[in-house]
Amino acid sequence: MTVARKLHLNAFLMSTGHHEASWRLPESDPHAGTSLAHFTRLAQTAERGKLDSVFFADSPVLWGSVERRPVSAVEPTVLLAALAAATERIGLIATASTSYNSPYNLARRFASIDHLSGGRAGWNVVTTAGADAARNFGLDDQPLHRYRYERAAEFLDVAFKLWDSWDDDAILADKAAGVWADEGRVHAVDHSGPHFSVRGPLDIPRSPQAHPVIVQAGSSEDGKDLAARYAEAVFTAQQTLEEAQAFYEDLKARTVAAGRDPDSIKILPGIVPVLGGTEAEALRRERELDELIRPEYARIELARTLGVAPEELPLDRELPADLPDEDEIEGAKSRYTLIVELARRERLTVRELIGRLGGGRGHRTFAGTPEQVADAIESWFVAGAADGFNIMPAALPSGLDEFVDHVVPLLQARGLFREEYTGTTLREHYGLGRPASRLTAV
Repeated sequence: MTVARKLHLNAFLMSTGHHEASWRLPESDPHAGTSLAHFTRLAQTAERGKLDSVFFADSPVLWGSVERRPVSAVEPTVLLAALAAATERIGLIATASTSYNSPYNLARRFASIDHLSGGRAGWNVVTTAGADAARNFGLDDQPLHRYRYERAAEFLDVAFKLWDSWDDDAILADKAAGVWADEGRVHAVDHSGPHFSVRGPLDIPRSPQAHPVIVQAGSSEDGKDLAARYAEAVFTAQQTLEEAQAFYEDLKARTVAAGRDPDSIKILPGIVPVLGGTEAEALRRERELDELIRPEYARIELARTLGVAPEELPLDRELPADLPDEDEIEGAKSRYTLIVELARRERLTVRELIGRLGGGRGHRTFAGTPEQVADAIESWFVAGAADGFNIMPAALPSGLDEFVDHVVPLLQARGLFREEYTGTTLREHYGLGRPASRLTAV
């Protein structure tokens, strides 16, 4: 008998919420980004809703204007270790860059989290765009887009080898013989490639999941190729059903071409729900948030994304016709294209575009009743546009509370989402198998 397909739902948590003006609400704590109590409460709320995971973004650079919104954030793998002790089942996903780390350190860090959490770790693999980040690591400018993805692929290959450098049965713990582990079941990886030379083995045994769940968020051509080879979940930004269906079909086909089962990769667009008891109330809440945006700051960030000077973006005019082509962008290519296409398609002025981006930086925003939000999620899910969603509350903690208390029960009643956890690891939540070792005993 075929088991009915179920949604996968992650909570993407960002200090006071994803709307850039959320910190100005009366409910918000402007210092939430460094509060363990705040994130513990959110993770426990998401676990109460039986969500697959909580997810934290990261960047190795001070991002944006400190005048515009709170930008302080703790290093997310440190936060995951703390949340592992405060939760029992929910998955724990953190972002880490392959451009500004080394494979050994990150492989060790995520294996440690997987052990400490009992198999709930996930790694969102990013390549990090922007010259500002590069200058924090002794570079004059960001590496080229293709180079960053070539490095990321080799980085992942090394990480997999390191996670597999211990056999599952390497630890004997034979007290009588005085033998803790079998040295023949612990292997050097001896990797030598264009970007990395790593001897190995890792200094921590194979973890409960063997490998943390690999998540990826780039939607450029290079990003999709990387995802097809390695990713088990993809966080993506799509504005329309047709765009989401095309992305879904394309990435599933690339995954098959890479020799993998298309069900082994879960495609999870972001959605920013703004909830109200009525549609009018939800729209009012969304409007109140948008009115708190300071457009003079938002225009600077938009100009940076588009590769133009701020003075080229008058607030009450549409985007200029002579913007760069995507091929000329060395930063976040897919997000650039999404923003330009959104503005062109809907004939938005720069001021209107800033308002549309303020809630989720290009992710789909949706204001409505719990029933309308549940309908929006279900419609994309059944139409072959998503395997689930990255839930991005506009304001926290209220937005997550409302989603868990009012939307999740509707999805459960429709048979679309779990009522209880059936597994203990993030892989089990996603319906993924435990990977076999890529290394064998010599």
